[in-house]
Amino acid sequence: MENYPRSSLDAAFHALADPTRRAVVSRLTRGGPAPVKELAEPFDMGLPAFMKHLRVLEQDGLISSEKIGRVRTCRVNTERLAAAESWLSEQRELWQARTDRLAKYVETHMSGSIEDDA
Repeated sequence: MENYPRSSLDAAFHALADPTRRAVVSRLTRGGPAPVKELAEPFDMGLPAFMKHLRVLEQDGLISSEKIGRVRTCRVNTERLAAAESWLSEQRELWQARTDRLAKYVETHMSGSIEDDA
């Protein structure tokens, strides 16, 4: 299993723990870079509260932003997301292998006891 810097994964999952932040990352992943005003539109909160969410995402490395003139544009950091996705994939594979072994064990041991009962 690959070793990940713990602080990097912790930061990514901390940022993704909030549904607003997950929605922002999802929007940026699907639609590409976007200005803050556009990202904030779907949410029922004031701009200062929304900016706090963006700060968390930026501090934890999931997004970056750039201000040109009066417009701040955000973009997703795909490398940080890829690290989190890779960790999750490894966990999924681990649990899938365990589930497969359990299913095989049950099939092997239960088929004999079912035949004995018949």
